[in-house]
Parts: sequence; structure tokens; C-alpha cells
Amino acid sequence: MNETVKSLIERRSIRAYKKDLVPEEVLDEILEAGKYAPSGMNCQGTMMVMTQNPELVARLSKMNAEVMGTTSDPFYGAPAVIMVFADSDQGTCVENGSLVMGNLMNAAHALGVDSCWIHRAREVFAEPEGQVLKKEWGVPDSYIGIGNCILGYRACDYPAAKPRKEGFVVKIR
Repeated sequence: MNETVKSLIERRSIRAYKKDLVPEEVLDEILEAGKYAPSGMNCQGTMMVMTQNPELVARLSKMNAEVMGTTSDPFYGAPAVIMVFADSDQGTCVENGSLVMGNLMNAAHALGVDSCWIHRAREVFAEPEGQVLKKEWGVPDSYIGIGNCILGYRACDYPAAKPRKEGFVVKIR
């Protein structure tokens, strides 16, 4: 099987992480893959903000948990997070940001780094505290949160793939 296709099929979301940091050069490769995600009309209306700062990761996790109404850690102890934003003035902003998220997670897997898409970025960065962070980071006002790509090394067994549902593919010839 082709190595790229094999990597796409084998990637799983991980929900338990060690505290080990991802090396900067590996993060740079993952971010580079995110930069090359397709976008509608090649508008490139997306932006990524990455951190491994433990205090900021904890703050972002707490903000995310507050949106859920819980005190648990929705980032599962992951030491790194890449927040993906997309320009809401572009009609394909959600699709564009989603493609960036996919590239990030698949690149991470290909490089031996585990990941998971954590939702609620839109809500977190629409709140006043999130708006302040966006401004500090230079994220334009029109950009909305699409997702949080948490990254790190798993502290659990690698999950097996669940069976694919019947009727997933329909072939018309």
C-alpha cells in the first residue's frame, strides 16, 4: 500500500498524553504541512497559532472547558496546541480551516506525533478573553476559530480502528 494512504488510514485521535514536548523542528514540519492545505480559490484565508507554553496551554484548555461547562481537561494533557483560524469573510472559511486541521493531524501522524481535533475554538475566541488573545497574536477580527489541534506523545495504547459503516461508499458506473 502507498505510504501516504497507509498513514491516512492508520491515524487515530489520541486522548491521553505524556508531558514530553514535541521538538521544535518537528512542529515546524507539521506547521509547514498546514500552510499547504488547499483552500477555496487558493485564497489562503487561514492562520495558525502554535504554543507549547505550559501556562498558555493550560489557560486555553480551561477556556475550552468553560465553554463545555466542565472543569476537566479537554486537551487531555497534550503539551502543544495549534489553533486554526479562518477568515469569516470568505464563504469557504470552515472548509479551508478544516483542511488545515486535516493536514496538521496527518502530518503529525506521519512524523510520529499524536494528535486530536478539539472543538469549541469558535466559541472560545468569540468570548472577550479569546478576543484579547487574538488581538495579542495578530489574528484579524474577521478570523474565527476553526479548531484546536492538540499534539504530543500518547500515554495510552494506540486505539484500533472501528469498523467502517455499511454504505459508506456508493459507486455509480
